[in-house]
Formats: sequence, structure tokens, C-alpha cells
Amino acid sequence: MSDLDDFSKTLPKLETVDAEAIPGGLEPGSGSAKLKFGENTGRKKNIPKGLWTKCGKCSELIFDKDLDENLKTCTSCGYHFPISARARLESLIDEGSFKEMDAGMASVDVLKFTGVASYPSKLERYQEKTGESDAVITGVCQMGPHKVALGIMDFSFLGGSMGSVVGEKLTRLIEAGTKGKIPVVIISTSGGARMYEGMFSLMQMAKTCGALAYHADAKLPYISVLTHPTTAGVMASYASVGDLIIAEPGAMIGFAGPRVIKDTTQAELPPGFQTAEFLMDRGMIDAIVPRNEMRDSLIGYLDFLSTGKTKPKARRAAKKKAS
Repeated sequence: MSDLDDFSKTLPKLETVDAEAIPGGLEPGSGSAKLKFGENTGRKKNIPKGLWTKCGKCSELIFDKDLDENLKTCTSCGYHFPISARARLESLIDEGSFKEMDAGMASVDVLKFTGVASYPSKLERYQEKTGESDAVITGVCQMGPHKVALGIMDFSFLGGSMGSVVGEKLTRLIEAGTKGKIPVVIISTSGGARMYEGMFSLMQMAKTCGALAYHADAKLPYISVLTHPTTAGVMASYASVGDLIIAEPGAMIGFAGPRVIKDTTQAELPPGFQTAEFLMDRGMIDAIVPRNEMRDSLIGYLDFLSTGKTKPKARRAAKKKAS
């Protein structure tokens, strides 16, 4: 054995380095220039929580304060983040004008449904999480010159699912609108009927639509606003029967989800299937309105739909306030 062989045994063994672990994906011996001081090494930076939010569409980092001021829409691409029902309410109504209805109404476990967690325990958890009794808030408010019966669903409460309480609160809201001869606006976001209540949740589809039929007989306007997502039993009932149906940009709207439809039909779905833009092109909805323009647009639509119904005194007062 040569002296060179003996020397090689004393050398430290080199570990194999994964190419992905090398900054820039450079391989040893590639001849590329060395990484300069201050150049990005691909390491994650420790960004404090509660200061920045990454956009789900364009991946832009948005300062949370700017995001809140822009009603949870991306300042770069216009992507609409989820928003709570209370935050949406504040963006639409005249300040201090909202008089809530049936605030304490809560669901009960009629079916005694059992699973990984009981229905009462889930209700309690979501009530604590959201501060709401159920997945919708309803009440009468002022929106510019118009007194409006307004209902807003909250997806963060059990996926905005429609149970007995959601159906009852919306039905009472619509009936109050009919009795008071005022328009109804319902902003929907839901995964559909609430499975924990079985057939009782499906009955709400007919009940809400029945109330809206009486409202229509009184020649009163109903505007349905669809937000992401609006699906299943909610879309198959009161959300799709408005005199005017408008949606937020990019909202997913439909009955069954795209995956279910694709698996059932065994067909490739067209690009943008079940988005607000796709349905707009096919005449299923009437308009797409960004969230930060929603209040002004609703007032404009109500002006048009309520022509001749608003009292002259109220119109003059609203005009004076606007000027």
C-alpha cells in the first residue's frame, strides 16, 4: 500500500449535500459565482403575527391595518378575504341605525345527534368563538334614504350552515319587511343545510321562500347578495330568488361542489366553473360588485327598485344629508 493510500484514510469523510439545500439551487462544482453578502438565502424570516397577511391569490404581503381599512380585500389584486358578519354590517349601514332582531335565538339538539363531538358542544364552541348565537344576524337598519330589513350570514359559525334558527330568523326578518313595507337584503355565505338537524334544516328552504313569495306579492324589492361560498340548500332556496342577484368577485356559487360534479359526470369542467364571473356570463346573476363598493351599489339599486315607494320627505332628508 502506498503512502498516498494511507494518507487518504486519515481525511474526514464528506457528507452528501442535498442540492435543494444549497442557496439558489447551485450544485458543487457548477462554476457559478459565490453567494454575495446580503443576498437572499431562501431562509424564512420571522415575521411577527398580527402585522402582515399574505394574499391567497397574488401572495402579496399586506399590512393588516391596510387590509382592515380596505374591508379585507387585497390592495394589489382585489382578492376578497373572509369577513365577519358584524364587520360587514358596519360597512353597509348608517352608523347606529341597526336594530337587531331575535338576537338570543339558539339551536337545540332535536335529533340527539352523536358523532366525534355532540351537537350542543359544537354550538357552544362556535358561540364562544364568534360571539353569535347562530350563523346569521338579522335586523332593521337605515341604508342611505332606505329603511331596510337586513340579514347577514357568517361562514365562521359552522360553515354558515342553515338550521332551524337560521331559517326562522330569516323568515321573521322577511315577514317584518313585508309588514313594514320595506325592502329586504340578505347577504349569503353558506355550505348548505345543517346536517345535525336533518329534515328540520331542509324545511327552512320552503319556509324562507314562502315568506319571500308574500313579500313579492306586496310589490316590495328583495336583493340577494352572494359571497364566497354560497352553495347547496341556501343557493337552492332564498339566495337564488332575489329580484336582483349580485355577487362579490371570485365567489364560488353553486349547488354541489366542483369535485362532486366532476366525479359524477366524469367530465372536465370549464375554466372558472361555479365562480361569480362564470355565472355572470351565463345570466345566472345580475351584477358583480366589489365589497368596498357594496353599500353605494345597494343604495343605488334600492333607489331604482323603490321608485315611487319612498316618501318624498325621506328622499329630501337623504338628499340634504348627502350634500
